[in-house]
Amino acid sequence: MALPAAQQAKYWSIAAAVFLAALWVLGDVILPFVLGMAIAYLLDPVADRLEAAGLPRALAVAIITLVGLLVFALAVLLVIPTIVNQAARLFAAAPEFARNFYAALVERFPEILDETSTMRQSLEELAALVQSRGGELVNAALGSVSSLFGIVTLIVITPVVAFYLLLDWDRLVARVDELLPRDHAPTVRRIAREIDDTLAGFIRGQGTVCLILGTYYSAALMLVGLDFGLVVGAIAGLLTFIPYIGALVGGVLAIGLALFQFWGEWLWVAVVAAIFFSGQFAEGNFLTPKLVGDSVGLHPVWLLFALTAFGTLFGFVGMLVAVPIAAVLGVIARFLIAEYKSGRLYQGLTHANAEGDGAETTQDAAPLSPETRGPRSDGDAAE
Repeated sequence: MALPAAQQAKYWSIAAAVFLAALWVLGDVILPFVLGMAIAYLLDPVADRLEAAGLPRALAVAIITLVGLLVFALAVLLVIPTIVNQAARLFAAAPEFARNFYAALVERFPEILDETSTMRQSLEELAALVQSRGGELVNAALGSVSSLFGIVTLIVITPVVAFYLLLDWDRLVARVDELLPRDHAPTVRRIAREIDDTLAGFIRGQGTVCLILGTYYSAALMLVGLDFGLVVGAIAGLLTFIPYIGALVGGVLAIGLALFQFWGEWLWVAVVAAIFFSGQFAEGNFLTPKLVGDSVGLHPVWLLFALTAFGTLFGFVGMLVAVPIAAVLGVIARFLIAEYKSGRLYQGLTHANAEGDGAETTQDAAPLSPETRGPRSDGDAAE
């Protein structure tokens, strides 16, 4: 006999509390393992395809690992230092941009922006704040990267964890399936499939969209000659993970920088704007429908809240697990809503009785088919 619902809820609540407590206490300690698990989950379809093509699982995982390490090394040596350098220069140049913007406003609205005006003081304070906080942000980011992603974590622990998890992924899934409560195993499997579909559609699909758009924005802006084009494209591509936010932030930042750099050369400003419009057109009409699909089930507001909440509570590890936990909670919420709508609390006695009476009336009124009536009697045969 299955456990009562109240007792099941108690056990699952204890499990959730233990998970959150471990996330809070361990924090940076479990970071390489969380990263390794995320990498293994993302690359498992690639390993499955190579295995289906005839390669042994170990060889397929070895090939994926070598390619991944090569790409990571190239990114660390070539791309990441340039992005960090441009980001630091962008924050350092913020006061100059503010002064140019202020000068343009003074030229067009001299009666508003005198020396004692509130707008002038606000612009100067904003420029100083961006310069100071921006530099602190870059230094803090570099410090956290060096502390959290040390040489051992990045080069040894995370790839090793990802390698072994990817090698044994199918066996691990089978072992977890064996541990499911037998009374609830079909329901848990169905919910797990929905969660996997959501994560596969969003993380794998949206991650690919982010990579494509980030590469396109960075390359196109650099070809145009926009200063800080690489970092602007990287920011726009990264923020594309949250729908509409990446295009908005990246477009405003790129067009604003283009106005400062190409003022009077309106053709180049239009080209920068066209880059983002074309990227959004490709994303909305080709990339997202093809790679992500329409049934992801993660609303942008819910995703933004999960990233903010878990990032604030648990730091960088919390941001890593925010999307999977948001997907899990979203699927469970939809399951509970469906159960609620099919239950007595939602439908009520009147609706249930009406459905029962309707079924009886339909059954009485419908003529019996030969199969329903059963074998024909002798009298029926005579007729």
